Amino acid sequence: MLKEQITQWRHQIHQQPEFGFEEHETSAFVAQKLEEFGIEVHRNIGQTGVVGILKCGSSNKTIGLRADMDALKICEKNDFKHVSKNEGLMHACGHDGHTSMLLGAAKVLSESKNFNGTIYFIFQPCEEHGLGAKAMIADGLFTRWNIDAVYAMHNLPGIEAGSFATTSGSIMASESAFEIEVIATGGHAAMPHMGTDPIVVASQIVCALQTITSRNLDSIKEPAVISVTEFTTNGTVNVIPSRVTIKGDTRSFTDQVLQKIEKAIERVTAGCCMAAGVDYKYNFNNSFLSTINTEAETLNAVTAAQAVVGEDKVNGSCRPFTISEDFSFMQREVPSCYILVGNGIGEIGGCALHNALYDFNDEVLLTGVDFWKVLVEQQLKI
Repeated sequence: MLKEQITQWRHQIHQQPEFGFEEHETSAFVAQKLEEFGIEVHRNIGQTGVVGILKCGSSNKTIGLRADMDALKICEKNDFKHVSKNEGLMHACGHDGHTSMLLGAAKVLSESKNFNGTIYFIFQPCEEHGLGAKAMIADGLFTRWNIDAVYAMHNLPGIEAGSFATTSGSIMASESAFEIEVIATGGHAAMPHMGTDPIVVASQIVCALQTITSRNLDSIKEPAVISVTEFTTNGTVNVIPSRVTIKGDTRSFTDQVLQKIEKAIERVTAGCCMAAGVDYKYNFNNSFLSTINTEAETLNAVTAAQAVVGEDKVNGSCRPFTISEDFSFMQREVPSCYILVGNGIGEIGGCALHNALYDFNDEVLLTGVDFWKVLVEQQLKI
């Protein structure tokens, strides 16, 4: 019965995907369900976020459980009955499943009350663009309420359905975007000596940027990626441009390496431009911090997962991923752990995230509910 209920919720949310900070129907649905379970509800936390509070017993211990709610601007290509009804939007990352699993856990825990303390059910908006966690934090998530530790779970296609993976320390990378504008005089393509050429300088910058990861960072202790993804000019076939814009993306696993990269990109840019006698503008914008699990909370999550699916299906020291997650901002506030649950391999659950054919594997729903339930009962023991 519970599985059928959660599956129905998941399909309903999947049919009505909403973009970041526009999750009005999803938030209303979540709040309604929580209220039906007898849980105290706080709406509009961080714009469209929802926080449910469930207390039992006399302990002052607390725990936060977080799920994300937003969808992506992708045109869904699936043909099942619960396909997206909102054109151009779809749940291509499984947030519909995450939300449904946490709702299921809220229902089960509100009925069993087999814990002593306070649970905070955190339903977060706008994860995909790195803004939702910051919005909820700015709205008092950790100052209005005393949350001892916070946990989050995300599905991962390509590993066995219902298995778990996490690790202490960095599990996901930061993501930052940079933009460099090289400013020169330009000129006639037939007389390049009459001006300065930003294309040559910008090309040198692109090549030199790769020396940051290969020569400035320890390849074992400080792994990182710097990718140039755009190179545009205001020139034409017979005109040397006066401006070249370079855009790119960086990934790293610690705040210290992130800071090194930000400074190094400008140092390389400034050096190349100074040597050529041209000017530049530089902008570096961090969208996601690296996702760093604290040791004790990782052990807690691993222990709970093992109790649910067995030791052989839990990898407690997985390799980190270069994808990013804005749960990282919550991690800078309180101890935390981010854990991955397998969505499946091959045709059932194996389709990659952010793909127009992706769908959350409903067979994982009860596993997620059980994980949350066991984690709470272990951390808020009676």
